Amino acid sequence: MSAMERSIRKVVFPAAGLGTRFLPGTKVLPKEMLVLVDRPIIQYGVEEALQSGIENVILVTGRGKSIMEDHFDVAYELEAVLQRRGKADELEEVRRLSTKINVAAVRQGEPLGLGHAVLVARHLVGDEPFAVVLTDDVIDAARPALRQMMDVFERVGGPVIAVERVPVEDVSSYGIVAIDDTDLGPGVHRIVDLVEKPKREDAPSNLAIIGRYILTPDIFPALQQTASDRTGEIQLTNGMKRLLEHRPLYACEITGVRHDTGNKLGFLKATAYFALRRPEFADAFRRYLDTLDKPLGTTTR
Repeated sequence: MSAMERSIRKVVFPAAGLGTRFLPGTKVLPKEMLVLVDRPIIQYGVEEALQSGIENVILVTGRGKSIMEDHFDVAYELEAVLQRRGKADELEEVRRLSTKINVAAVRQGEPLGLGHAVLVARHLVGDEPFAVVLTDDVIDAARPALRQMMDVFERVGGPVIAVERVPVEDVSSYGIVAIDDTDLGPGVHRIVDLVEKPKREDAPSNLAIIGRYILTPDIFPALQQTASDRTGEIQLTNGMKRLLEHRPLYACEITGVRHDTGNKLGFLKATAYFALRRPEFADAFRRYLDTLDKPLGTTTR
């Protein structure tokens, strides 16, 4: 069986960034460990991978980020305390992921771009297709976003990039794909070019690249041959542009609700969204939000 025919068994989580947008909160705590309701941001992505059938998780980390590995490890002392106190629900929640996934980690050394982060995971990925999840993008979908992409990958047999239609005025904040008119079914497109943060008038479409990729192992030599940009970073988009010279790439429009938790406003919106999705306190939280229109100093319950 060739590498192109294998199923997706591994997912890479680039997580070596400095999280400067959330300073001082991320001076010690990695931004990937900031909590949405009751679980860290990165756990949403790991759960998505698991729900998509991927059990092997590769963390690309940096200095001070070992807490992420600890989070997904077995916590013997905590589990013993919970068991002794009869807290069965809490014990099940703590054990749920650690017993179902395999976690490996590799250090990036210094954050030299998303392409470089993918490249340093090469020896753990091996010669097989794999997924990449950017934890900033938390996607709530009835069918997990990665599973949607894996379905496309199994059909087209080539790299798949997650995209979302964005307002035209926002295209300069994203990588944008240009597509041809090949009929590949609803929401699936053949990519002919990738443009990083184009001016509004130069954007070839409003299909923005979001934080999910399914890549084939030929991305690694493409990234090795990709020059650093003016910031000194190796960009994954540039590596994929090089790969596009030799093979087709495909775009998959994701069905679901995406939150960009990589900025403060997006993080706050995601917190409210997921809180309101939790039936145990959604009504009380909604009532509280309704009171925020009242003058300061008004007592609420």
